[in-house]
Amino acid sequence: MAEGTAKPLPPKRSEFERALPPLGAVGDVARPLSAFERLTSLASARRIFLLLLLAAAWQAYGAWLANPLVFPPFSAVLDALWDSILNRNLLWRAWTSIVVLAKGYVIGVVLALVITALAVSTRVGSDLLSTLTAMFNPLPAIALLPIALLWFGLGETSLVFVLVHSVLWPLALNTHAGFTAVSETLRMAGRNYGLSGVRYVVLILIPAAFPSILAGLKIAWAFAWRTLIAAELVFGVSSRSGGLGWFIFENRNELNIPEVFAGLVMVILIGLAMEGVVFRAIEARTVRLWGMQR
Repeated sequence: MAEGTAKPLPPKRSEFERALPPLGAVGDVARPLSAFERLTSLASARRIFLLLLLAAAWQAYGAWLANPLVFPPFSAVLDALWDSILNRNLLWRAWTSIVVLAKGYVIGVVLALVITALAVSTRVGSDLLSTLTAMFNPLPAIALLPIALLWFGLGETSLVFVLVHSVLWPLALNTHAGFTAVSETLRMAGRNYGLSGVRYVVLILIPAAFPSILAGLKIAWAFAWRTLIAAELVFGVSSRSGGLGWFIFENRNELNIPEVFAGLVMVILIGLAMEGVVFRAIEARTVRLWGMQR
């Protein structure tokens, strides 16, 4: 185009103004939720509803079967549970089991963290962890009970021994898997800051691998709780008292079937409390707060 020649102007486009359709209740972001929607949005409310459905099904089947010696109704189990709490020291039995469980669980967690830290720091530690887990993880903890009785006698120490075994290997496996899944970016960032040894594990690996560690803690808790109840069914906690497993065993021998189910319900309630209160609180303050889990 020659100099001085005016450039052609772009064509003018017609402008249209369209009115938006009225927004309904579905598209209204600020619409207040109904009482039913607020209730169903709570996980605790949904779980309580499911528990009530299970209790109703239990009651209906027990009433239909009409054989309390085999399967008592849920109402009879609740009566036995309340009577056992008031007159048969059921809460004390539960506390006895929880104390023993806490000792074995804490020792197992500490040993698992030490072994896993050694495994991620050295090749020898990694070989040691893989060898030990391949040997002992498939071994049921309750199978070590006869050996524990020979070594430590009839008492609390034998229970702690089998509990440590049930906690140590699943937690070590999950923790090691979480450590090995940590991205190289985080690892290099830790090394650039001069971290090594224990500080490297505590400040870099543990926060990044905490979802796997938390899963291992849950699995180890479940294994330990089941092992404890099974071991108490055999010989109790000590020669002078017994926990929940011994309570179940005693009532089974006396054919007090509602009390047997009451002991089982107490075991379930403690498990629900650990999952719904303790571990959920840990999740809310760690992996959920950090955006690592939905």
